[in-house]
Amino acid sequence: MGFKDLFTFKEGQTTFIFVGGKGGVGKTSISAATAIWMANQGKKTLVVSTDPAHSLSDSLEAPIGHSPTLIMPNLYAVEIDPEIAMEQQQAELESKKSLASGEQAMGLDLLGDQLDLASSAPGADEAAAFEVFLQVMTTNEYDVVVFDTAPTGHTLRFLSFPDLMDSWVGKMIKVRTKIGGVANTFKNLIPFMGDDDENDIQSTAELEETKRKINEAKKVMSDPERTTFKMVVIPEEMSIYESDRAMESLSKNNMTVDGVVVNQIMPDIQDCDFCQARHKIQQKRLALIRQKFSHQTIAEMPLFKEEVKGIEKLKEMAEVLYEGKTPEDVEKDAILL
Repeated sequence: MGFKDLFTFKEGQTTFIFVGGKGGVGKTSISAATAIWMANQGKKTLVVSTDPAHSLSDSLEAPIGHSPTLIMPNLYAVEIDPEIAMEQQQAELESKKSLASGEQAMGLDLLGDQLDLASSAPGADEAAAFEVFLQVMTTNEYDVVVFDTAPTGHTLRFLSFPDLMDSWVGKMIKVRTKIGGVANTFKNLIPFMGDDDENDIQSTAELEETKRKINEAKKVMSDPERTTFKMVVIPEEMSIYESDRAMESLSKNNMTVDGVVVNQIMPDIQDCDFCQARHKIQQKRLALIRQKFSHQTIAEMPLFKEEVKGIEKLKEMAEVLYEGKTPEDVEKDAILL
C-alpha cells in the first residue's frame, strides 16, 4: 500500500490528519507538504499549527494568523494563538458586563479573573487547539484538515481534552442548581453552548447538548475513516523509542496511527567517511523501525540537499512522499519545466 492510499474521504465530511512526533524530526515540513499535495488534488484544505513555537509560516514562507489565511488555491493555514483566543473571550465578557445586573457583573468579574489565570496555565495551547478542532469538526467546511502538532507530550495532552471537557461539563450539570444567576455568565464560554436568551440561566438540556457534541468529537477522533495520525520519526534511537511510547498512548486514546514517515535518511555517499558512518548507523535504525512499526505503512524520506521551505520545495517533498518520485526525478521535472 502506498502512503497516499491511507487517506479516505466521505462526501460532505471533513477528513482529519494529525502529524506528530518528537521535536526536530520535520513534522511541520511533512504537514505543510501534505496540505499542499491535498490542495493540488482539488481538496479544500486547512493546515493548523497547534505548536506554541509556530514554524508553519516560516515553512510556507507566508504570513499566517489566528484565523484561516489563503496560501494558494484550495489551501488555507492557521497558527493558533491562545493569547488571542483569550483576548476574544475577555472582550466578550466586557461586552456582557456592560449589560449585566449587579450579581451577574460580579460573576463576570470573577470569571474574567479565571480566564486571566487560564491563559497562562499549562494546557492553554491544547485548549485553544481543541476549540479549533471542535469548530472545523462541526462545520465540515473543509475536505481535509491537517494538524501540525506540538512535540509528543503536548499532543498527547491535546488528545485527552475531549475526556477532560466531558468531565467538566458533567460537573457543571451537577452544580448548576447551586450557582443560581451566576450560571448565566458561563454562556458562550463552553464551545457550542446556546445563547438564544442571554437573560436565562443555562439549562441542563443545553449542557447535555454540549456533552453530546463533545462525545461526537470523541467519536470523530476515534473513527479511522475520518481521523488518523501520521508519526514522523528520524532514524535515531531516541526518536524511535519516543514514537513507540506515543503510539501506545494514542492507542489508549482510540487514535489510529496508520502511517510512519521516516525523515532525513542519509544517502550512501562512497567518498565520504563521515557520511558512510552515518549511513551505516541509520540503516540499523531503519531495520529497528521496520520491526517496531510493522503494523503501519512506512514511507522513507531522504535528506534533501537544500532546506525544504517555501511552496515549491514543499511541493517537491510531497511528490517524493505521495507520488514515489526521487529527489533526482523532481529536479529533472523542474529543469524540463
